[in-house]
Amino acid sequence: MPDATPARKPLSAPQKALHKLGLVRDIDLALHLPLRYEDETRIVTLRGARDGQLAQIEGTVTNSEISFRPRRQLLVTLDDGTDTCTLRFFTFYPAHQKTLAVGERVRVRGELRGGFLGWTMVHPAFHAAGGELPDALTPVYPTSAQLPQAYLRKAVASGLKRADLSETLPPALLGGLQAVVRGTWTLRDALQYLHHPGADVSIDALEDRSHPAWQRLKAEELLAQQLSQFTAKQERAALRAPALRAAPGGLHEQLLGTLPFALTAAQRRVGEEIARDLLRQVPMHRLLQGDVGSGKTVVAALAAAIAIDAGWQCALMAPTEILAEQHFAKLIGWLEPLLAPLGKRVAWLTGSQKKKQRGEMLALIASGEAALVVGTHAVIQDQVVFRSLALAIIDEQHRFGVAQRLALRSKVGVAEDGTEQEPHLLMMTATPIPRTLAMSYYADLDVSTIDELPPGRTPIVTKVVADSRRAEVIERIRSQVAQGRQVYWVCPLIEESEAIDLSNATATHAELSQALPGVLVGLLHSRMPVAEKKAVMSLFTGGQMGVLVSTTVIEVGVDVPNASLMVIEHAERFGLSQLHQLRGRVGRGAAASACVLMYTPPDGGRLGETARERLKAMADTSDGFEIARRDLEIRGPGEFLGARQSGAPLLRFADLATDTHLLDWAREAAPVMLTQYPAAAEKHIARWLGGKAEYLKA
Repeated sequence: MPDATPARKPLSAPQKALHKLGLVRDIDLALHLPLRYEDETRIVTLRGARDGQLAQIEGTVTNSEISFRPRRQLLVTLDDGTDTCTLRFFTFYPAHQKTLAVGERVRVRGELRGGFLGWTMVHPAFHAAGGELPDALTPVYPTSAQLPQAYLRKAVASGLKRADLSETLPPALLGGLQAVVRGTWTLRDALQYLHHPGADVSIDALEDRSHPAWQRLKAEELLAQQLSQFTAKQERAALRAPALRAAPGGLHEQLLGTLPFALTAAQRRVGEEIARDLLRQVPMHRLLQGDVGSGKTVVAALAAAIAIDAGWQCALMAPTEILAEQHFAKLIGWLEPLLAPLGKRVAWLTGSQKKKQRGEMLALIASGEAALVVGTHAVIQDQVVFRSLALAIIDEQHRFGVAQRLALRSKVGVAEDGTEQEPHLLMMTATPIPRTLAMSYYADLDVSTIDELPPGRTPIVTKVVADSRRAEVIERIRSQVAQGRQVYWVCPLIEESEAIDLSNATATHAELSQALPGVLVGLLHSRMPVAEKKAVMSLFTGGQMGVLVSTTVIEVGVDVPNASLMVIEHAERFGLSQLHQLRGRVGRGAAASACVLMYTPPDGGRLGETARERLKAMADTSDGFEIARRDLEIRGPGEFLGARQSGAPLLRFADLATDTHLLDWAREAAPVMLTQYPAAAEKHIARWLGGKAEYLKA
């Protein structure tokens, strides 16, 4: 029988553009809110206008000509009866000239500029005069080139009309919400208002999102996010994981006995928290945060020892090969001598491995002989099959995409009775998570914090200097190297780009090699072959290389106690967390250490406010938590969450820096709604997150 399913009509270009923006359902369109508003409800006279005002004027065209000086442009003179204004268009078409022909009456809208030659507007919006003025502000929506505002406005209006905007919040929770948002706004009222605000409303209150209609939306969004997090926690509580107990006198005790240093009180505390989690048959979902150099790797090694003691496998995944290799070297040093008598190994897995070596490692993992697997994202590829994975450790978790974190969790282990077991998950980060972020995006995680540094870490002095003092900085390097110390010099780019003329790593390497005769100066960047990178790193870690010029590949994981000076060139181009990570590469030995943040102000100008704030924060404090708090204020949550790699639904409307009162309400309301009104909770999550809820579970 022929297939009776009717063929779907192909999507038009604007429909494809809508889908690309994620506007698929009616509710998606209803929740696609304006970026800003244009006031087309009134016409101003040129006589009453002020310089810089965004104004709508109406008048008659008295002159229209194409000028070629200084470049091709259409110049139109408009007379509104009180004064004249020159309209200037650098891009124009015959249809524009027709509408703006001499004698035509037109309505134009744009920014008025006053000067010696009278009023001007550059590229104003315009159309033939006539028709009633709108009675509401005109919304301007986020869009793409293929999607004109007029089409999008119609699509949003029809989506808003059709969408189910019935109340999902039960009456028991509505009272608390209304107290928080200052008013009895329903979702329908709030959306209707924000899409079509009246002419008398303050545009500032709309655009800074402080209006109660915005508050209602933000509260609903935060509630959806909290519900999703709590649901994830509930679902995980229903899963089964192997209960892992350290054997008396086993690997865990042996490792503690052979470590060449004593654990700090904080390391012992978080180690015990993790050990308690591993004893339970519910999968652990714990974030281990600790400042740069606080000793997270040894805590991870002790957790791995518990899993191996119990007869299972452990995997540790790091974002870069250099960092994975640092972990591998440490773990082999600590664990391999203890594993060998048990007939077990530590396996190494990266994307750059030769086929033969990779095959050997895959066989060791599949057989279970590899008790611990260390590597990059190669660990989560399909062909990697574990015999019995019980613990997955992800280092620098924000550097991985959400999909990658989910993939590692899906590598299930199998118990002796043949049942599938979910692995325990330990995520580590040296970027401390500010409290508001922990309460929102990490609400389903248990957080352990190493809040003290091991003894022997020296405080780092941070200096902010202009690039004009470069010669002094090089002199400082010369004296450090003469004392037998080593130095990092970090550059932001490998090659110069035409857009931003930054000194590149190659040029700096040549400059320092010439300025420091007799000193071995190395170069490290991400485009070098792996073997070359390894050779450079081994010369630096071995002490033969005095200065290492590098791009940010040394940001995490490089541990050279003899390095006492870090110079960061164009420091104004780096994010705060990244600067803090880089600074943490020095101060790892007994020598007094320093970090020089070298900045280059724009030609004849001053640094931008954000760059100044970042450099000031670095000079003010070395506390990773304070740095993270300031970073969240400056940049928002994206960097902490690996949002760029993940496609995760960051908050579109709420702002964690200013909306903590709404977050507090959502945190209290979510568990009540889930337990007492589960159907309403499900509807609320579906409305706000659609299919994206899965991403919040990673």
